[in-house]
Amino acid sequence: MNAVVQFTLPPTLDAGMLQQACALAQQSKRSVMTELEALTSIDPRQVVQAVADLFALPVAETAAMMSLTPAFDILPLSKAMQTHCVLLAAADGQLIGVIADPFDIDLQTWLDTQAKQPVSYRLALQADIHAYLSKQEESVRAVDNLVATAGNAKREGKTATVLSFSSVSEAASPPVKLVNSTLYDALKAGASDIHLESTGGGLAVKYRVDGVLDHAASLNGIEEAEQVISRLKVLAELDIAERRVPQDGSFRVEAAGREIDLRVSIMPSIHGEDAVIRVLDKRAMIEAYGALTLEALGFDAPSLSTLRMLAEEPYGMLLVTGPTGSGKTTTLYAALTEIHNGRDKIITIEDPVEYQLPGILQIPVNEKKGLTFAKGLRSILRHDPDKIMVGEIRDKETAEMAVQSALTGHLVLTTVHANNVFDVFGRFTHMGIDPYAFVSALNGIWAQRLIRLTCPHCATSCRPDDHELTRVNLTRADVADYQFKQGKGCGDCRGTGYKGRKAIAEILTLNDEIRELIIEKRPIRHIKEAARLNGTRSLREAALALVKQGDTTLGEIKRVTLHA
Repeated sequence: MNAVVQFTLPPTLDAGMLQQACALAQQSKRSVMTELEALTSIDPRQVVQAVADLFALPVAETAAMMSLTPAFDILPLSKAMQTHCVLLAAADGQLIGVIADPFDIDLQTWLDTQAKQPVSYRLALQADIHAYLSKQEESVRAVDNLVATAGNAKREGKTATVLSFSSVSEAASPPVKLVNSTLYDALKAGASDIHLESTGGGLAVKYRVDGVLDHAASLNGIEEAEQVISRLKVLAELDIAERRVPQDGSFRVEAAGREIDLRVSIMPSIHGEDAVIRVLDKRAMIEAYGALTLEALGFDAPSLSTLRMLAEEPYGMLLVTGPTGSGKTTTLYAALTEIHNGRDKIITIEDPVEYQLPGILQIPVNEKKGLTFAKGLRSILRHDPDKIMVGEIRDKETAEMAVQSALTGHLVLTTVHANNVFDVFGRFTHMGIDPYAFVSALNGIWAQRLIRLTCPHCATSCRPDDHELTRVNLTRADVADYQFKQGKGCGDCRGTGYKGRKAIAEILTLNDEIRELIIEKRPIRHIKEAARLNGTRSLREAALALVKQGDTTLGEIKRVTLHA
């Protein structure tokens, strides 16, 4: 500590004050910065800036921390709150440590050990670090609250069944053991859906991992297959005797210390009955990324900037489009989490409510009781909202109400099913919505897809042949500077060559020229030309940018995007 006072200190601090703070810190077991702030009469931020200058460290504000990705895989949130520091990851992979006390050399040494790579340090006011961590904790607590609520709630009068995975191998009945082990293996693999398909000779088990079905196992015997489907019906409290009509139900399982909701769909087929189990693991993304943020979804920087701009508009409509399972609702939740500042009334109407967000009024659709999207939205407008999220626009009435809400000073975030941003205009025209009112309300359209990433553990450089390039309308000259990589398949990626997914986006922001073209019902090619001049990049171009970096493959972009 004595060496520190040899530096030239700013006029707001003197060497004696610094030595006194160090001595008090040793006695009180508090940080030197805390004691220093108590000794001075100047603003704490000036104290931080003065000490930062002393140590030649940049100062990090809360906003700057929020713009970076938390490295909770290295320094978990609980540990960060305990040690009052943050580890962040920059876009280039550089780790940034944000600390409140540069005099604590032991903490920096410990962080370096945890990171196992060089850490660039920044200094921040302890209150700013606390504010940042509290915001991250809110996201985690929201999911915890949802799980707790779901655990105590009843679904349509039925009590959900809790299944423990601690004794999978102890199940006495073969059907019970097969169902338990199938669910357990699917959760370990990170599957979003489990397909049990009846065949002429038994049952085929498939997992949907990263958006693609993967065959997992087969069961021989028609009678055994029927017993497995019956076991699922028992868990979901469905009619075992009914095999002629579709049935839907749900139940819960317990795994890794938490409860996970499973939604079951039973469908009659020519060989018996098929079952699909949707895994609704509310904590999966929170555990992977530490918070529900737009950065966690993997969008590139320009797309993130545009989405934030659209989400921060005071009024108007932001439409998110894409196929089922493309992450539309998750994107809107992340946007709501970022724009929620406690000063605006935010109300959502959803079917169902997938994440519980603190401080936001969320309304579940209940069509059996007469609460539809349109009726709920009409009631929401009498509840003094500032921002509204509508889970999905399905009909003319809901579309008209959403447009009217956007025109009367509310920000409306919603989703609609369309293949790309330009198909949205046809959807609303087909619903009978007035084009002038629609484009007057509309701020922008966001189309997205989830694209699989090449497995980093088994990826090797490759060179596609001319046939592969021709299939995606590319020439050898087009890909001269591409770094092609292909996963060979390993245990880490279950032999697929892919591990994880990343979101890509196509964004259309409306200007006066595009609005006029839409109102005049000009051909789509004219609107596309104007949009390209306005900066719109197609989904295919976004996917090719990932191929160029070696993050995905030509086969993958052909699977999820159309030709340009």
